[in-house]
Amino acid sequence: MKIILVEDHKELASNIINFLQQENYICEWAPNLSQARDMLSMFEYDCVLLDITLPDGSGMTLLNEIKSLYITTKVIIISAQNSLDYKILGLDSGADDYITKPFPLPELHSRIKAVMRRGNIDTADELLVFNEIMINMHSMECKIGDTVINLTKKEINLLIYFINNKNRVLSRQAIAIHLWGDYTYNLDNVDFIYQHLKNLRRKISESGGNDYVKTVYGLGYKWSDS
Repeated sequence: MKIILVEDHKELASNIINFLQQENYICEWAPNLSQARDMLSMFEYDCVLLDITLPDGSGMTLLNEIKSLYITTKVIIISAQNSLDYKILGLDSGADDYITKPFPLPELHSRIKAVMRRGNIDTADELLVFNEIMINMHSMECKIGDTVINLTKKEINLLIYFINNKNRVLSRQAIAIHLWGDYTYNLDNVDFIYQHLKNLRRKISESGGNDYVKTVYGLGYKWSDS
């Protein structure tokens, strides 16, 4: 499952992201409305964790946009606003749930699972499939045919990232940020992604799968079967 956290408090965002990644979610961060809009326009997300009070405007504005443009995307408001009026406004505006700060991270996890169950009655929705490659998004098990591929957490997150963004060119920096977080902005060299990519391609090939990673020289990589 792929989640975007729209929250301007860096420490809180880091805690939430670290917790959800340990639960095998792909979680990305947008600290303001502008960046959230850019990311939502470029990538697909299953769930948005949305703060109301943001540096460049109200999260309610983004909630309305999400519900009009991204119909299947779930939204959970995470807010310090504890009044009944705010909760009613958020839920009436289309939010799927509302949780008040501060909250235990396991409770947030339970809310996410409950919200996603409402819209994913068919168990097939738990499967991410690309040709012969199939990933169970609940168990995070990857198969090619009947063969289970033994992937590390980083490798399977990289594979999911590629498949969810098929036919898009992904820069090395974008891949690094997705897998390791925003601190990679401070690194001069992100060549460490090569080893993970090399291992992923090797394991897929050894299990009888095709290599869909295309190198776009000077730009990055693209996942494509054409």
